[in-house]
Amino acid sequence: MFTPVPLIKGLLITLKHLFMKPVTLQYPDEKVAPFPRFRGLHALNVSHNRSKCVACYLCPTVCPAKCITVEAAEDDKHDKYASKYEIDLLRCIFCGYCVDACPVDALKMTSAYELASYKRDDFVFTQERLLDKR
Repeated sequence: MFTPVPLIKGLLITLKHLFMKPVTLQYPDEKVAPFPRFRGLHALNVSHNRSKCVACYLCPTVCPAKCITVEAAEDDKHDKYASKYEIDLLRCIFCGYCVDACPVDALKMTSAYELASYKRDDFVFTQERLLDKR
């Protein structure tokens, strides 16, 4: 003979989970807070209204994706600086090796994760776009 007790127990468990907190976020309205160690968009640190980068070429050297381009120049005081600094985010794998290798702490990874665009040129971040505007 069939007893409906297991069926009712199963339905009660289903109904209990039905009215719990929703799991899905409504993305454009609700944004996910990234974890503290999340590696998002790169940013160049600024000191004295200029990038801290000294064009040591360590970041393009350690980059496994070879997505960083640096060109060095010299100012009047014979200090090196990066005259051109570009990161191609279409090639970047967001590993963070460039940040770890930087001896002057000129590069950091922010928590920005909304990087979508319809044009490929928008994914090549130049020095002006990477400067940390605080």
